Amino acid sequence: MAKHKKRSKTNGGEVLADVKERETIEQHWRSAGRPRARKPAKKYKYVDELAHLQVELIKLQEWVRVRGLKVAVIFEGRDAAGKGGVIKRIAESLNPRICRIVALGTPTERERSQWYFQRYVPHLPAAGEIVLFDRSWYNRAGVERVMGFCTEAEYTEFLRSCPQFEDLLIRSGIVLVKYWFSVNDEEQERRFQERIRNPTKRWKLSPMDMESRKHWIEYSKAKDVMFAATDKSKSPWNVVEADNKKKARLNCIAHLLAQIPYEHMMPVEVEVPPRQADIGYKRPRKSSQRFVPKVY
Repeated sequence: MAKHKKRSKTNGGEVLADVKERETIEQHWRSAGRPRARKPAKKYKYVDELAHLQVELIKLQEWVRVRGLKVAVIFEGRDAAGKGGVIKRIAESLNPRICRIVALGTPTERERSQWYFQRYVPHLPAAGEIVLFDRSWYNRAGVERVMGFCTEAEYTEFLRSCPQFEDLLIRSGIVLVKYWFSVNDEEQERRFQERIRNPTKRWKLSPMDMESRKHWIEYSKAKDVMFAATDKSKSPWNVVEADNKKKARLNCIAHLLAQIPYEHMMPVEVEVPPRQADIGYKRPRKSSQRFVPKVY
């Protein structure tokens, strides 16, 4: 394997680090990782731990598929807290037909007139599926509350009915896991400035993100009220300390794996049948096709 430089602050350095990470993960996939129960070494390597956890996620996925489980995972938290990073690491090694990411945009006029939870119901998992909600119905307790996008009555009704709604989901057989990513003020500010400087990350800063900076304390108060109303024994909030992105990813994935008892379900190797023999087929001439220019 070719050697790579350590991650630098430049975009090129991040690309090299990502390549190194993928190569290490592929090595672990081939060896099926170390035993699940073994604790990480004190001086662990991030890519080794991530590779091990992603192998376990593959086993979990197979268990969910075979046993017909329905898993919904909610990711909430401050802007730039690292939700997208952990969602990416969970989903990248899994089958997109089994593990889906749901990130809904601004509700339409029709959706605003519906029962509040209605727009989320079609995205809930069916048997054998895992759904990762990149923000969820908790928008009402956060941005809608702080920015005045809902009435006081709608907000009050949400806090009252949300635990009942989640209780219905759990009673229907859905495994519901909720994460709140917590980041300190200084680290969030550093990440905001990084996104402003980096053109490949500026898309993450929406006008609403910029406006929310003016309401920092209101968001903190809204989060506290939300926790008080919706942190229930059957559907608790699991807080992820996210000042360190890499540790947050590992801790979150390890915790998620512990929420669903699963057995070793690594997909078995398949025997590849022989390819059909050449029976006179001739490929068309290259000049008759449009090829992508070889820029690289």
